[in-house]
Amino acid sequence: MEPISLILAALAAGATGAAKDTAGTAVKDAYESLKALIKKKFAEKGKTDDSDIVDKHEKKPDSEGVKTLLKEELLEAKIDRDAEVIKTAEELLKQLKP
Repeated sequence: MEPISLILAALAAGATGAAKDTAGTAVKDAYESLKALIKKKFAEKGKTDDSDIVDKHEKKPDSEGVKTLLKEELLEAKIDRDAEVIKTAEELLKQLKP
């Protein structure tokens, strides 16, 4: 899976999984860590306005428009190339596997 797809899949699965009452602390923590890291990376690149898209995606993870905008912002900021973000996304997906 290419890095951008991995990050988007982790965010979508995390938003859905963390919202469930049955989600464990590890899942919720991993999802919050990924969101915070992405927001931090946007801020480091001077794109603090773009971090709002992460929150919008959490509220509407199935919205194609929000997904498209999030993908564009991640690619533009080159966050899809960030090893720390990729590793955190992989860890979240591992937590979500039954």
